[in-house]
Amino acid sequence: MKKFIYTSFIGFLSGLFGLYAGLKLFENELTIENLSRNAEENSETISNNAFDRFEAQPVYITRDFSDAPDFVKASEVSTSSVVFITTLSEYEYRTGTVFDWFFEPRSSQRQGSGSGVIFSKDGYIVTNNHVIDDADKIKVTWGKKSYSAELIGRDPSTDIAVLKVASADLPAIPLGSSASVKVGEWVLAVGNPFNLTSTVTAGIVSAKGRNINILKDKFPIESFIQTDAAINPGNSGGALVNQAGELIGINTAIVSRTGSYAGYGFAVPVDIVKKVFNDIVKYGEVQKVFTGADFVEIDSDLAEKLELGDLKGVLVANIRDDGAADKAGLKEGDVVRSVNEMEIKNKAEIEEYIANLYPGDEISLSILRDNKRLTKNMVLLNREGGTGVIRKEVFHSDFLGAKFEVVSKVEKDLLRIDNGIKVVDIDNSGFFAQFDLPEGFIITAINRRSIDTPDDLTDILSRIKGRVEIYGINESGRKVYYSYYLR
Repeated sequence: MKKFIYTSFIGFLSGLFGLYAGLKLFENELTIENLSRNAEENSETISNNAFDRFEAQPVYITRDFSDAPDFVKASEVSTSSVVFITTLSEYEYRTGTVFDWFFEPRSSQRQGSGSGVIFSKDGYIVTNNHVIDDADKIKVTWGKKSYSAELIGRDPSTDIAVLKVASADLPAIPLGSSASVKVGEWVLAVGNPFNLTSTVTAGIVSAKGRNINILKDKFPIESFIQTDAAINPGNSGGALVNQAGELIGINTAIVSRTGSYAGYGFAVPVDIVKKVFNDIVKYGEVQKVFTGADFVEIDSDLAEKLELGDLKGVLVANIRDDGAADKAGLKEGDVVRSVNEMEIKNKAEIEEYIANLYPGDEISLSILRDNKRLTKNMVLLNREGGTGVIRKEVFHSDFLGAKFEVVSKVEKDLLRIDNGIKVVDIDNSGFFAQFDLPEGFIITAINRRSIDTPDDLTDILSRIKGRVEIYGINESGRKVYYSYYLR
């Protein structure tokens, strides 16, 4: 009985709630109908159906595209001046087992590809040094034509190389000025990513003067133009151009965790490329200048320690004896504020500015020393400590089957050695190949006998038998030695 009364009571409450909800819904419908009726009385343009007010109507928006970037002209101008480069490297390797004593080394081939930019109509082409590094054969493809390319010269410190093909009527790219490039301006990256020839991507210049510590040379010059135009493997050596199609940089590197584009690309400024190109073609090597000083970025901690008040300029951290900075009277701890009245903001700026100068050029430095402004005049020197033209000298030994260079004074000072011969190229089948030394290795002594010239090297290796110990400096700057046995 109690259960029946409880169930009836619940049913009664449910009925009351349903009646109340129905009345409220009816009230709302009346309200909407009244609103529609009032709207019809006040305006002839509103429909009797209240929901007609929410019907989508076509909206026509007129936009002015007169200021939008136009990449058509830049694409037409630049794509015809960018070439596809393929390389073939042949090398021998050993198994590292006892079988190496009985069998000849195994040979293999490695292929690579990249891009290049036609710099002059008579067949000179600029690309990245890493595109053609260790290549035994280089092929350049322009349109449907292919050419065998000659390596004219290369500069690892800027990652630039110059090639030459046998053609007298190629479309040279118009050259711009990287100094006039502004952060935020539109640019195009032109190249051959993933073997997709004549590919164009657009973006902006997102920064200038970037130093990303990617070049492994002992005297690297890094002042990259940073862009968000998509750059991928195969774009290396291609063109970064402005909206007029003028070259402002050579695409060189990307920052990526995967090896593919991740939003950041870097190009060597064309002003540096021009000097490297002209020097290699005219002299056989770049006429580099050396200050004999190391510069360090100024951060907030360093500025506070030195009581500078701001972060402008660069700190002189190290001065080599008898170098240009030493002769000019600079001291460790000096802060360089400007060069030739151009304000210096960071290390990349001063290195880029000086990289465009020649040995013998004089620059005026405004420095801060003990909170006092001083002016110092510096005469820039070449790698041998002079001001004259340096021409590349490579010594080839038919007997050794290798090429060598004498180590420069500047490099010896940096490595703190008194002598040395650098290995620059090794024939796979030559006598020297059996030592398995890497190219770039500096030989300072053999069996503890000092090596000062290529003739010293040839003389001792032509007479020595039995145990051979080769002492030297590897590419990391470390002193090492290798031990061999000649039969």
